[in-house]
Amino acid sequence: MTLDLTPDELLSTTRAVRKRLDLDRPVPRRLIEECVDLATQAPTGRNRQRWHFIVVTEPRLRRKVGDIFRRALAAAEGHPLNEHDIRRMNHAPRSTQGVFDGLRHLTDNIHRVPAFVIPAIEGRTDHASAAVQSGTWGSILPATWSFMLAARARGLGTTWTTAQGPLERELAATLGVPYNEVMLAAFIPLAYTIGTDFKPAPRISRDEVLHWEGW
Repeated sequence: MTLDLTPDELLSTTRAVRKRLDLDRPVPRRLIEECVDLATQAPTGRNRQRWHFIVVTEPRLRRKVGDIFRRALAAAEGHPLNEHDIRRMNHAPRSTQGVFDGLRHLTDNIHRVPAFVIPAIEGRTDHASAAVQSGTWGSILPATWSFMLAARARGLGTTWTTAQGPLERELAATLGVPYNEVMLAAFIPLAYTIGTDFKPAPRISRDEVLHWEGW
């Protein structure tokens, strides 16, 4: 069964879900397969279809992968924030605090999340030019977002994380992924949501992001 959402509602209410993941309800394999089927209808550079989706549901493996998630978060180094980043992050009162509260909750409970989805793509972009990177990432990001939209339509919650980054090689080895040939693009917790009443997020003004005929 899918939620009764218009296309605009689906696009504007597919949120990063961290605190409202139902950690006690398994996600049926059938629903994940449906989401992957829809994901692979996304655009792909030169129709190469190099995408892959690694799904982890087995409890012991989830614990191992969850441990990598925690250690990778602790090892992550973000780019320094500038004044514009900070202003935009705090455009809505308490929004940044809410994000970090949610991340702490997710980290504390990562071992209880019923499924992990790790999108991957053949071909590494380490030290590649911007042109090569854009073609590769442009062939996995749309498919992954389609997966997340399909999940939302089925009452499932997701959040895009790049927690695999600092320990990508270890995660690849744990999952049997050939690291030198395949890049792990993201780490997405997946679960039913507690309630389905998500709302559009407060964002900065359209005038700040929309440019006509140039910058």
